Amino acid sequence: MITVEGKVVLLGSQGVGKTSMINRYVNKSFNNNVNPTIGAAFFTCTINLDNAKVKFQVWDTAGQERFKSMAPMYYRNANAAFLVFDITEYNTFTSVKSWVTELKRNVEGTMVLILVGNKLDLADMRKVDSEECRKYAESIGASYYEISVLHDEGVEQVFLAASFGLLKLSTGEKDIVTTLKIYDFNNSEIKNSDVPLSEEVLVNMNIAHGIKEKPYLCC
Repeated sequence: MITVEGKVVLLGSQGVGKTSMINRYVNKSFNNNVNPTIGAAFFTCTINLDNAKVKFQVWDTAGQERFKSMAPMYYRNANAAFLVFDITEYNTFTSVKSWVTELKRNVEGTMVLILVGNKLDLADMRKVDSEECRKYAESIGASYYEISVLHDEGVEQVFLAASFGLLKLSTGEKDIVTTLKIYDFNNSEIKNSDVPLSEEVLVNMNIAHGIKEKPYLCC
């Protein structure tokens, strides 16, 4: 069995449910009164698959415009990105496109992209068409999921998709540029990048705000 360790970033406008999505999956809880993320919050999460373990180093970035200039320091060397928007607010879907542009500008390696439309429980107030989202996801090489963090609908599928995506990336062509770290069952490293992810995380942990350092096991 191998362990794949990758850096995952959550990007999206303020209020779309990025932090709530993490809390729903990691802590199995939902809080209506979540304060806006300041800078970024950090989580770790290990997902056990049949033939591998996938460890996420998750950076939940702030959605406020005043923190946008700080975002590159968090998604540098990222291996996957959750691009989250609110299906009842069209402008949050539009803002995802600017995040994708930023990722392409700042991340050199191959990434797993997942477009996430949250607040499916408010489908009767929908302002973003599902077909438009699917077409956009296809155009950027992303998968698309609609979820309800409130009702815990579709959240697990998003994280599983990311874990399978990273696992596939780890076994891809040799010329694929990636900062993934891969270990065998003896915990010996069998693949590494020029800038080790563990060192990258330690650097970012010193500059992030509101960091949660407790590790979680997501099974």
